[in-house]
Amino acid sequence: MALHSVRKARGCWTFIRALHKGSRAAPTPQVSEHTQLSWILSCMVRLPRLQHLHQWKAKTAKQKHDGTAGLLTYPVLQAADILLYKSTHVPVGEDQVQHMELVQDLAQGFNKKYGEFFPVPKSILTSMKKVKSLRDPSAKMSKSDPDKLATVGITDSPEEIVRKFRKAVTDFTSEVTYDPAGRPGVSNLVAVHAAVTGLPVQEVVRRSAGMDTARYKLAVADAVIEKFAPIKRELEKLKLDKDHLEKVLQAGSAKAEELACPVCQEVKKLVGFL
Repeated sequence: MALHSVRKARGCWTFIRALHKGSRAAPTPQVSEHTQLSWILSCMVRLPRLQHLHQWKAKTAKQKHDGTAGLLTYPVLQAADILLYKSTHVPVGEDQVQHMELVQDLAQGFNKKYGEFFPVPKSILTSMKKVKSLRDPSAKMSKSDPDKLATVGITDSPEEIVRKFRKAVTDFTSEVTYDPAGRPGVSNLVAVHAAVTGLPVQEVVRRSAGMDTARYKLAVADAVIEKFAPIKRELEKLKLDKDHLEKVLQAGSAKAEELACPVCQEVKKLVGFL
């Protein structure tokens, strides 16, 4: 498990650096204060609250109600990740808003019991709050979806991206319009197109006038490929310098530890552990 976490951290950091470039160290999961604070916060939340979170219910339904304790308490670990650095604003997708409400409640509950200590963080939502599955536009796009055609990955080849958009679920009307309730499949493509080009939805629809959905799928695929191309190039470049990645991960862990340790120590004092 520890080795898996390190490999995952390395991969995540490589991806983050490809998006933002530069060598600034980023915090990594290799900081024990995250799990320490998570356990303390888990003592402040009741079991039914966690069981009513929609992601828990959705994931356990897929697993035939055989969810693990780790899955159940994962939102508390997320809360610890946020509160440990006294974050004030957190960029999230729409599917994480409920988890952010838990973070806010935990911060407020802790402050009420032990005095003002944690800021109550606010959610920052982007204009595209949720990307829908290409195969089921009623569900969100998820990397854990068993249908590999449902999700587009940044590391997918251009051929894979084209194939996935060709297979995207639409309907029997060929015109490109934006109507999430009546035409969820086509509307999802329009939303993706708008997100990767930076254009308003209305402008995307206007520019697609006269185009049938078969051609439009290829247009969206091309836009996605173009958007991902520089990120993929940077990823490949970073992967060639593993020593540099290791050094930045180590520096990131040290910086995160420097920030997290005094906060965690103060929490332990407040709750009576020290």
